[in-house]
Amino acid sequence: MNIYIVIPTHNEENYIALMLESLTTQTLLPKKVVVVNDNSTDKTQELVDDFSTKNNWIESITIQSSKEHIPGSKVINAFYKGLETLDSNYDIICKFDADIILPNNYLECIVNLFKSSEKIGIAGGLAYIKKNNKWIYETISSKNHVRGPFKAYRKDCFKAIGGLKQSIGWDTVDVLLAQYYGWKIKTDTTLKVKHLKPTGKYYNPKSRFLQGEAFYKMRYGFTITLIAAIKKGLTNLSFISFVNDLKGFFKAKTNKTEYLVSEAEGKFIRKLRWKGIKSNILG
Repeated sequence: MNIYIVIPTHNEENYIALMLESLTTQTLLPKKVVVVNDNSTDKTQELVDDFSTKNNWIESITIQSSKEHIPGSKVINAFYKGLETLDSNYDIICKFDADIILPNNYLECIVNLFKSSEKIGIAGGLAYIKKNNKWIYETISSKNHVRGPFKAYRKDCFKAIGGLKQSIGWDTVDVLLAQYYGWKIKTDTTLKVKHLKPTGKYYNPKSRFLQGEAFYKMRYGFTITLIAAIKKGLTNLSFISFVNDLKGFFKAKTNKTEYLVSEAEGKFIRKLRWKGIKSNILG
């Protein structure tokens, strides 16, 4: 199976070499990798060029967008700029972040997952962060959820869901839509990906309302949004996080922000979310 990878980057000089090194030592190498240097002002490009010189399957392009680190549209816009440079001769398309270190069998195991069932549409490992000199699981999502920093999509699934949404919430709505269209999501819990920057650590303050906006745009409705905001607030031990999520939701509702999904897709998503909530309550 041919693997293509797009890596959006913005001022990642402390991490990009570690990420690319973990790719070059894979037991199964990708066919093509394109690093999208989005408005970096540090040595990111210099480091990428060093790897490109030594590995002809690694390329890079440079784009200019916002200097601010805001989740959602910025990173997916960069992803699409990279995707545009690639042909369509891939079986698996991956969106990877620049601040991760993959285990050396990551791609081989991902391919094995996809080969194990034609219904698996999205696959990945689990994220671990360093705390007190130990790598621990990054507990911001279920171990059944494939995280945004290291997602792999089967080509047919990627097309079925209409690609990635250029919006906050893209890495949640993709797995929900995949299930709507009959695809399965699979994680390999043995694949421990080192996440060098904990999620949200470097986000711009302007992004504080975006999660609530995403809940609205995915048609969660108020009740599911409330439950999700409570869960997130408790996980982060942050009342402000809870309040901001609700503010973001109502701000999007007041502005009649465009939804990411259709009414039918939204109905399916709410049903799926309620199923998950009940499952968590019942254990």
